[in-house]
Amino acid sequence: MKTTDYILYTISRLPKGYVFTYTDFVSKVKNKEAIIKALNRMAVSGRITKLAKGKFYKPETSVFGTLQPQQYQIVKDLLEVDGKTVGYLTGYSLYNQLGLTRQVSNTIQIGKNEVRTAFKRKYFTISFIKQKNTITKENIPLLQVLDAIRYIKKIPDASIISSCTRFLAILEELSDKDKSTIVRLALKYPPSTRALLGALLEEIKETSFINVLQNTLNPITKYKISGADKVLSSVRNWNII
Repeated sequence: MKTTDYILYTISRLPKGYVFTYTDFVSKVKNKEAIIKALNRMAVSGRITKLAKGKFYKPETSVFGTLQPQQYQIVKDLLEVDGKTVGYLTGYSLYNQLGLTRQVSNTIQIGKNEVRTAFKRKYFTISFIKQKNTITKENIPLLQVLDAIRYIKKIPDASIISSCTRFLAILEELSDKDKSTIVRLALKYPPSTRALLGALLEEIKETSFINVLQNTLNPITKYKISGADKVLSSVRNWNII
């Protein structure tokens, strides 16, 4: 089978919106340059769409026009390397999924231990949030919640009141094991995050977890999170004003 025919056949079997590179074809076609040239020709002809240098995807169309790939597909090479999890979607990428806002952003934020300068991919800006905890597939959902608590003031089209209400619902759904883990992970977050998490946990009567957080806070430091007192009755215990 010719190189172009093999690539076309392989692409036809990929799901729409799946992002691929020349490496998806090297097991059958050893000539890297031939693969790259074939992919670029297909992009020019409109059979596939170029996302970034060396990255392509099968476009999916709807009544509203051509759809963009899912955010995970756009940045999956930044989330996993050689089968190891090294990053996770967070921030603007998750606020909508967590039920904190209805807005969908063109900025894709990634939590990583080692961050880099923001850059563009197609219509998206890729930016990074430094994560001090070890990142595992198991703790990513908890890190995502902690990141949202940390940046509560920056959630678009959401008030502190609505965000705190939503956080209470999210925390109540966690198992005791996850509540214990989220407290442990929070120890590597800023004091304001630990204080707000403590107030949220106290509000849902999870007092067995809050002493660990309270012992890490300076008793004279104040944390300005305007509106939290409308939802959380114990904000004074955490110096939240």
